[in-house]
Amino acid sequence: MSVVGRAHSHLVFGRRVRVLAEALEAMIPHGGSLLDVGCGDGSIGRMIGDARDDLSVRGIEVLVRPACHIPVEAFDGRSIPFDDDAVDFVMLVDVLHHAADPAALLAEAARTARAAVIVKDHTVQGLVARPTLRFMDWFGNAHHGVALPHNYWTPCEWNTAVDGLRLSFAARKTDIALYPFPASLVFGRGLHFVARLERRT
Repeated sequence: MSVVGRAHSHLVFGRRVRVLAEALEAMIPHGGSLLDVGCGDGSIGRMIGDARDDLSVRGIEVLVRPACHIPVEAFDGRSIPFDDDAVDFVMLVDVLHHAADPAALLAEAARTARAAVIVKDHTVQGLVARPTLRFMDWFGNAHHGVALPHNYWTPCEWNTAVDGLRLSFAARKTDIALYPFPASLVFGRGLHFVARLERRT
């Protein structure tokens, strides 16, 4: 593992998995099947599954790792290889901004999910938001060989994308304690959110 990879694992990874698993699990209102798109090593999906025995969890990933904590299949990063309404929940954790076409992948998630799409991602707002997000992305992902197109959306772009798919923000949380003080002053400050997107009736 590279120096950057070891630093990320030591300083960020464990806390991130725990905090995000708790925040995301709270967005899932009832049991069923959960598909973790771009699941990485499956740590977050596994922790959610351990906390919720009413959920079955599996993943798909572009770069399937030698060891994964949940069952995982390969996919091309564009088309989710499942039928319409194939699972209850589709989860995208810091995935959309890595996609070549985030709106198309979000549409795929909406097509595949019967009940809701669960999202953790970024919002571009505030001073030097883009450079901060680009640094975080590099620090957390470059050592895994993950594509870094930096496709971050503003609040307006998020609303447009969600509305265009006839979805709505059924729940949203922005105060996510991913980083301890004082790092939170730089890397927190409203740049992260978790949400549950549901179809509009």
